[in-house]
Amino acid sequence: MEETVVHTNKTFSGVDYSEKKLRNREFVQCEFVSCDFNKSDLKENDFEDCTFKQCNFSMADIDGTGFRNAVFFGCKMLGVDFTRCSKFAFSLSFTDCHLDYSNFFGTKLKKTIFKNCTLKDVEFTEADLTASEFLDCDLTSAKFSNTNLEKADFRTAVNFAIDPDGNRMRKAKFSSLNIAGLLYKYNLDIYYRN
Repeated sequence: MEETVVHTNKTFSGVDYSEKKLRNREFVQCEFVSCDFNKSDLKENDFEDCTFKQCNFSMADIDGTGFRNAVFFGCKMLGVDFTRCSKFAFSLSFTDCHLDYSNFFGTKLKKTIFKNCTLKDVEFTEADLTASEFLDCDLTSAKFSNTNLEKADFRTAVNFAIDPDGNRMRKAKFSSLNIAGLLYKYNLDIYYRN
């Protein structure tokens, strides 16, 4: 078994890891800027207190990868299966990210911040999104079923369809302008006054 290589307080800029294996690495307080992880094999790596800016993680294999206090800005993360990540101290935040077609099935995402993100066709079934925030996010065709949405904030989210009967939603926050996303199953015509 290879010895783990530890990187601390480093900046990686413009590195192309696409379709490559990156194994046995631990990154602590590192910054990744414009790096390409498209279809990379990132299995069993650890990223602690790391920041990712304008990186591409589309279809990356993150099986067993640890993300602790990982912050993503402007990243493309299409089709990423977050269910395969290490669950130990798993915590993320996303700003201006494209997370379309990603999978968070059954994942604990308490207090996760999604800000100005596209989350089209994302799987949130059975996830724990307690007190998470969806700020100016597009949730077109995102799937919520048996999901814990207690205290979650959807006030500025758009295009969601959430069945209150099929999810835990106590104290979740919604705007009067997007309340139709909770009533979709009734096929109502809802009109707003100008």
